[in-house]
Amino acid sequence: MKEKKKKVVVAFSGGLDTSYTVMYLAKDKGFEVYAACADTGGFSKEQLRKNEENAIKLGAKEYVTLDVTKEYYDKSLKYMVFGNVLRNGVYPVSVSSERIFQGMAIARYAREIGADAIAHGSTGAGNDQVRFDMTFLVMAPDVEIITLTRDGNLTRQQEIDYLNKNGFTADFTKLKYSYNVGIWGTSICGGEILDSAQGLPECAYLKQVTKTGSEQLRLEFKKGELHAVNGKVFDDKIKAIQEVESIGSAYGVGREMHVGDTIIGIKGRVGFEAAASMLIIGAHRFLEKYTLSKWQQYWKDQVANWYGMFLHESQYLEPVMRDIEAMLRESQRNVNGTVIIELKPLTFSMIGVESKDDLVKSKLGEYGETQKGWTADDAKGFIKVLSTPLRVYYSNHSDEL
Repeated sequence: MKEKKKKVVVAFSGGLDTSYTVMYLAKDKGFEVYAACADTGGFSKEQLRKNEENAIKLGAKEYVTLDVTKEYYDKSLKYMVFGNVLRNGVYPVSVSSERIFQGMAIARYAREIGADAIAHGSTGAGNDQVRFDMTFLVMAPDVEIITLTRDGNLTRQQEIDYLNKNGFTADFTKLKYSYNVGIWGTSICGGEILDSAQGLPECAYLKQVTKTGSEQLRLEFKKGELHAVNGKVFDDKIKAIQEVESIGSAYGVGREMHVGDTIIGIKGRVGFEAAASMLIIGAHRFLEKYTLSKWQQYWKDQVANWYGMFLHESQYLEPVMRDIEAMLRESQRNVNGTVIIELKPLTFSMIGVESKDDLVKSKLGEYGETQKGWTADDAKGFIKVLSTPLRVYYSNHSDEL
């Protein structure tokens, strides 16, 4: 009786490592290969069509695109906005968070078709191996994990030679830069990034500066979510993000260099361009200064910092993340209004807000101008009481003054 082939799902991006994985498992190991591309908003229709065509050529029995863009927005991205999440105050945690949702989609698909194994193309030197493996271990604990590139410590040239030898001649020549493109930003690795003293030249960015001068951008939020762009209402939040990206990227805003600690312990440096995420987070944070109390802002910042860190560290499935999301969601009930932003080449600045929930507009007083909610004697008494602990201390330690 003919032995049943082992069924493997390959997390397929269309790149070199996953292309090698599909062919090797199908041709040399005799697996029944299912190539699955989990799309969180970073692939064009043409790229997905090409992925399907190439997967079949490489030996996959079936190819499927798993569109999880909406799930990614609903379950994480909007909370990253609520929390103004920027890792180390710089990086919008784009690739980090997307990988988790790609991994979850792959694991669900593997369970659905009864796969014996899941394969991915991560190397042993990066964060993605942790994100994928941990997600698969939790969501598909009985499924084998295969990582040919990591286990064999394969070079790009070894993989290219194997593909060419077996009749697959797609252009995988080593480029100076490698890119991860997603709805929340594009990361750039390689080239000058590898030299701590250098920055990236203009040609390294996928989106070039095409506009000069300046213009105003108006972003309206309702309960913390982006609602309208320049007066145009978007029910589809993904399309709203893409609209902001189109406007901001023409000025080259959102470019930055991030240096951070990887999950595996080494330092990592990456360039990125993320017009939409930097503009939306910047505008949202600015609006919150007007609409939230001092302590709402303070405590939200504390938990949001953990939320971003846990996303980066592959801890999205940790139950406390649902508790943090509940707090972030509740904090947004009065974050309503329009933020006016001025765009210029390579920079942007916040001009002001229009909001019915603006706490700056108070009947009690105007900062630095007049008080209406207290008298001069009230102020003197408040200040005297406030100073009491200091007066007590220095009455016994006047030598320290």
